[in-house]
Amino acid sequence: MDFATVSKAVATWLDGYGVQLLITAVVIVLYFLLDRFSKPKLEEGADQSRLNEEAASDAIRAARLITGFVGVLVLGMVWGVDFHAVLLFAGTTLTLLGVALFAQWSILSNITAYFILFLQPSFRRGNFIRVIDVDNYIEGYISDITLFNTKLITENREIIVYPNNLLLGRAALINPRDRLDGIGKLQQRSVTPNVDSQPKN
Repeated sequence: MDFATVSKAVATWLDGYGVQLLITAVVIVLYFLLDRFSKPKLEEGADQSRLNEEAASDAIRAARLITGFVGVLVLGMVWGVDFHAVLLFAGTTLTLLGVALFAQWSILSNITAYFILFLQPSFRRGNFIRVIDVDNYIEGYISDITLFNTKLITENREIIVYPNNLLLGRAALINPRDRLDGIGKLQQRSVTPNVDSQPKN
C-alpha cells in the first residue's frame, strides 16, 4: 500500500467524520478549559474557608468527575452507532443526575451543597454556627466540610456530623453571641406585658 492510497483513505475517513472530530476537539478543549479555570477557584475557596488541602483535592476531583461524565455522554451521542438510543440514554441519565444533584431527598444533593458551602466564606472552618430547624437547633464550631457532610464540634467537645444539603436548607446563625447546649430545643421567650402601657380605667 503506497502513500497515495493511505492518504486517500485518511482523507475519505476525515471527510466522513469531520463533524464528529470537530465536536470531539471542542469537547476536549472545553473540558481542559473548565478544569483550568475551576481549579484555582476551588483552591481559593478552600483557602478562604480555612479548610485543608484534602478538601480542595476532593472538590477538584468531584468537579473533574462530573464534567468528565457529561463530556463522555456528549461524545457518546456524537460517535454512537444508534443515535436515538444514545440520545435516550444520555437524556435519561442527565435527567436523573440533575434530579439527584438538586433534590433534597437525594444523597447526591450533598455534593451540590458541598460546592456551595465550600465557596461560602460564612461557613469557613472555625466559625461557630447554630442551625435552626423549626424549634430544634444544633450548634458548634465548623471543623471540616466533606463531600457529604459537615463536621461540627460543640463546646463540650462532642462531634456532630450534619448532612450538607440539610445545612444549606436550614436557617443558620453565624457566630451567635450566646451559646446553648450543642443540641436541643429552642425555648419560647415569654413576653411580659408592660404595666405602664396597659389602658387605665
